Amino acid sequence: MPKKIIWRMVLIFAIVGLTVFLIYPPREKIKLGLDLKGGSHLVLQVNTEDALENEADQAREWLVDSLIDESIPFTEVVRKEDRTLEIIAEAPQEEPIKEVLKDRMPSWDYTLYRQRPNRWVLSFKEAAIRNIEEQTVRQALNTLRNRVDEFGVEEPTIQRQGLGGNRIVLELPGLDDPERVKEKIKTIAQLEWKEVVSGPYPSREEALKQLQSTLPDGTVLLPVVGQNQFGEGSTPYILVRKAAVVTGKDLKNAYRSTDENNLPAVSFSLNAEGSRIFSRYTAEHIGDLLAIVLDDKVHSYPVIRTRIPGDGQITGSFTVQEAEDLALLLRSGALPASMTYLEERSVGPSLGRDSIRLGVYAAVIGLLLVILFMLIYYKTSGVNAVVALVLNIIIVLGVLAYFRATLTLPGIAGFILTIGMAVDANVLIFERIREELREGKSVRTSVSSGFRKAWRTILDANLTTLIAALFLFEFGTGPVKGFAVTLSVGVLASMFTAVFVSRTIFEALIFRRGPRVEKLSI
Repeated sequence: MPKKIIWRMVLIFAIVGLTVFLIYPPREKIKLGLDLKGGSHLVLQVNTEDALENEADQAREWLVDSLIDESIPFTEVVRKEDRTLEIIAEAPQEEPIKEVLKDRMPSWDYTLYRQRPNRWVLSFKEAAIRNIEEQTVRQALNTLRNRVDEFGVEEPTIQRQGLGGNRIVLELPGLDDPERVKEKIKTIAQLEWKEVVSGPYPSREEALKQLQSTLPDGTVLLPVVGQNQFGEGSTPYILVRKAAVVTGKDLKNAYRSTDENNLPAVSFSLNAEGSRIFSRYTAEHIGDLLAIVLDDKVHSYPVIRTRIPGDGQITGSFTVQEAEDLALLLRSGALPASMTYLEERSVGPSLGRDSIRLGVYAAVIGLLLVILFMLIYYKTSGVNAVVALVLNIIIVLGVLAYFRATLTLPGIAGFILTIGMAVDANVLIFERIREELREGKSVRTSVSSGFRKAWRTILDANLTTLIAALFLFEFGTGPVKGFAVTLSVGVLASMFTAVFVSRTIFEALIFRRGPRVEKLSI
């Protein structure tokens, strides 16, 4: 037998052996998707407007500090509702202010009122807006992934929906307590330490009354949930700076602990940069109040009695479970913006078992019908196609097992579809061989010519299918992606088995029969 055929057969046996090794044991190697295993499918929208609002607030504080550092006198810096900033200088100072804006506000466009040369208006650059929105969605993805991992959800799917979109798809199989997980996933968990301007006040109405219904620029009224010195039934409010001294971004660790009364609390420690800022601030504000704010609610506002190096504790009316959940959320990081549930679906495990059973039935019936057709219509050559089909199935399962792909119900549909597509190439090749034989050519020439002439058609057909599968994978969600993955792997495997394996089998059989083969059962 020619060395070329021997090497082909060695390669085929090696690939089949490797894929069989990768498949075993199938229960451990092939994961089941949400629709087969049961669980929750969620679609969340990241409200990127929140991130832009926060960025505008921080930019205002940064601009104020920059003007003070450069000794540029100004009346105020106003942050307007449309996220623009307005500088009102005490006198026209075009060059000094322009230098500050150029060096320290690169993400903002700025315009000087020529009629009033002491006023500047700043607005976000379009590129900066797109960049902030993109970073917000990416950070939300990472935070959600960290939170889901902390909850111990087995093999979750967390991915962005579409290109450049602000929607995130979560598939959480086998949840024991889905409502608790969904609630904590959505929680922002933005921890901030903010300077207290005044208060506390017994109510929001009393606060506005004492402040004459006008809040000082750069401040915000927040409710107090951790301390209440005004009695039951009231909600105190406190006036704090919008800009935080340090935030949860500077958090190094958080864990459940107990306070001085042996009640559940959350202890935290800051990283090196956060500790440096926190230590300097507390040293300069001894005797002042410092609010610990979580998701725009003040949990405590202790008096700074000494310099704090970077460790502390959040106290409040926590249960043990609430303290544990809060520590978990803080460890996994704050969401950069609020999120809205757009879609929610739950699948029971019994429905998943029925889907698997029916999918297997469909695959087996489809496989048997295809085998029967090939054997009846193409006679002995049909055995060649059947061997190629079986090898195709083994290779597809091996590739899915190697990449730890998730098998979904649409994935099973794609798998069944590949059974038909796997013999489609064989049909094209066999018909070409028949045409060559009808023209009176020899068996050896007909087989060689049939494979050569069918190759271009096979390549074109499978390439267009792969392009469609690529778009399904890129723009689809979980189940659609499962279909696209299975279909793509099946198409590539069918090209290998129908062309390479089938041709090797034909050539090996022709060689064994000798150089003067006169008949081919096809």
